[in-house]
Amino acid sequence: MNINWIYLIVGGLFESFFATSLGKLQQSTGKEMIVWFLFFILSVSLSMFFLYTSMGGSNPIPTGTAYAVWAGIGAVFTVIFGIIFFNEPVTFWRLFFLTALIISIAGLQFVSAN
Repeated sequence: MNINWIYLIVGGLFESFFATSLGKLQQSTGKEMIVWFLFFILSVSLSMFFLYTSMGGSNPIPTGTAYAVWAGIGAVFTVIFGIIFFNEPVTFWRLFFLTALIISIAGLQFVSAN
């Protein structure tokens, strides 16, 4: 696997961290709120850095593919974190479309491989 794909996966994970931290930020007050806000800022920064890095170097991922995969990874893990941390519902259709998204992400990686 190309190192840029690893950067992209890590960036997508940090995207889900910043989305999840927004949810936690809304549920907190005082010092806890500040901690979640700082985690949000750190996660956004790292997510964007890894997305940017994945689109450069000797074997860059095309911008459209990189963005779609980055957003998809973030969406998948944000849903999973929502189920774990926010007691969001687990339904057949939710899992069905989450699986379809994962298959689509893998498909983009497969057809974009050099």
